[in-house]
Amino acid sequence: MHERRPAVVDFYDRHPINEAQVLASARDHGAAHRGLCPEDLWQWDQDHYGGLQAVEALARRAAIRPGMLVLDVCAGLGGPARFLAHRFGVRVTGVDLTHSRCAAGARLTALVRLGPLVRHLRADAQALPFRAGAFDAAVSQEGLLHVPDKGAVLAECARVLKPAARLAFSDWIARPRLADNERRRLFDWMAAVSLQSIEGYRRLLTRAGFEGVEAEDLSAEWIGILRERLRMYRAMRAHTVARFGQARYDEYNQLYAFFVALVEAGKLGGARFSAAAGRAPSGGPSAP
Repeated sequence: MHERRPAVVDFYDRHPINEAQVLASARDHGAAHRGLCPEDLWQWDQDHYGGLQAVEALARRAAIRPGMLVLDVCAGLGGPARFLAHRFGVRVTGVDLTHSRCAAGARLTALVRLGPLVRHLRADAQALPFRAGAFDAAVSQEGLLHVPDKGAVLAECARVLKPAARLAFSDWIARPRLADNERRRLFDWMAAVSLQSIEGYRRLLTRAGFEGVEAEDLSAEWIGILRERLRMYRAMRAHTVARFGQARYDEYNQLYAFFVALVEAGKLGGARFSAAAGRAPSGGPSAP
């Protein structure tokens, strides 16, 4: 009997932002397939909210500097990892549970000749395959909502970070008025296995051994981003239907409209967190 695939794997295996879409968009806007530069992908491979400015904000809060070893948790196609490597001169290891995202990310990384700086590894964020104290900084962008045990992920980040190294991440947050049926729809449509509140994340970070926890509510900023994403998605209707079919287009159209309504109603939002690792216990399976 085959093991049931996690819902997040199915979600991202069918996601409209994928390798083919990134390359097609880059070519449509004048980039040649051969000789692509990292900058050619930046407008298309940032599958998170806020674009490059959001990546730079995380880099500042994670105190990323040239020469560091950086961990990107739930890295997906690796857009932020490539940007960090190219802009800051760091080496990045991106981990993701979905094989297709890791494989596509590795191909995109090789295409823009960042292979020496960016590694893509399929791994469960709840049990990272690295030794203690292996990394100088860690980041994640809107990926932890897919992870069932967020406390385990944060404890693993604390373990693999050097003492006083910083973690910075953004994620969806639940407000008190988010109803159970709306949580179920978020799980069914986008594999949001659990959603934390800002205070819930504060407690989990402290419990994992992080110090100096800071939280920023991004909900108001994300409303505008969501509206713009919905507008752009609808503008790409013909292209999306041709590539993925009418049913898939309709599903994502409905999903984004649902997101916008939840955020506008104050039931769902976004936040950015940062903190410094304390003394993590030794151990772990292997070096990065």
